[in-house]
Amino acid sequence: MSFAAEIKNELCRTEVDKGCCAMAELLGVLLFANTFSTEQIRIVTESSDFAQRLPKLLRRAVGLSFDSLPTGEGRGKLRFGITEPEKIARIYELCGFSVVNSVSLHVNFALLEKECCKRAFLRGAFLSGGAVTDPEKCYHLELSTVHRNAGREAENLLQDMDLPVKLTERKGCGVLYFKQSESIETFLTTIGCPIGAMAVMEAKINKNWRNIANRKTNCDSANLDKTVAAAGEQIGAIETLRREGVFDSLPEKLRQTAVLREEYPEVNLQELAELHLPPLTKSAVNHRLRKLQRLAVELQSSGEERLS
Repeated sequence: MSFAAEIKNELCRTEVDKGCCAMAELLGVLLFANTFSTEQIRIVTESSDFAQRLPKLLRRAVGLSFDSLPTGEGRGKLRFGITEPEKIARIYELCGFSVVNSVSLHVNFALLEKECCKRAFLRGAFLSGGAVTDPEKCYHLELSTVHRNAGREAENLLQDMDLPVKLTERKGCGVLYFKQSESIETFLTTIGCPIGAMAVMEAKINKNWRNIANRKTNCDSANLDKTVAAAGEQIGAIETLRREGVFDSLPEKLRQTAVLREEYPEVNLQELAELHLPPLTKSAVNHRLRKLQRLAVELQSSGEERLS
């Protein structure tokens, strides 16, 4: 089951009890449905949970039934329709519209005076025209409607409810969308989907932990590269000192550090310092290695002068 299907499954577990909330939810369903006009009402969904909820919602809100119902085994796109003029006129009237005078449909705020009804309206809008991506991949939730006035008014409603939504147009439809995880969490909680909101929150936490781990791995890798490169230069200097026959005449402290560096080329300065007996400070080991490198450079320079 996809994340969007899980969200709709959870939303459909909310009982259709209050008549006012049923009417508000139906209004959201219709305004964000595929077709809501004076000639036809058509709702298409791939959610079997929403498909089971729709007939109950329509009866509870307006006391009517659909003229056409999905056929088959309830898979794929499930289509509900109403074409009887009397039914459409009745639904228009109860939603606050008129089949004669309503040119463009809008959000009837008279049906959304209570907070519970506002939440029910948004729940219906998401069930009918909503989509959400898997938060493990990216954060995106949207509501799409062919009724532009309804889209703008739904945007105002969401803003008034402290839900910072954005509105755009896509293929002639108004699309309300969220791209911030916190806004998606709040929206899902508002419409009655706390488990889904928690899933978004958990996905964000997991992403943050993965990002921290990746940054640490990258940092460790970069530090290891630097350590290996520095060790290569230090071992090169030690080999020069051996080749020139001066290694054995070096002070015991320098020879001790040089031998340990040759034996442990992969360790960093702090780890190399701890390998000494007795252990040294990182600064002391760094000083010794730099001295070995300076001696090697001086030998190479004097050798070049002799050859010239």
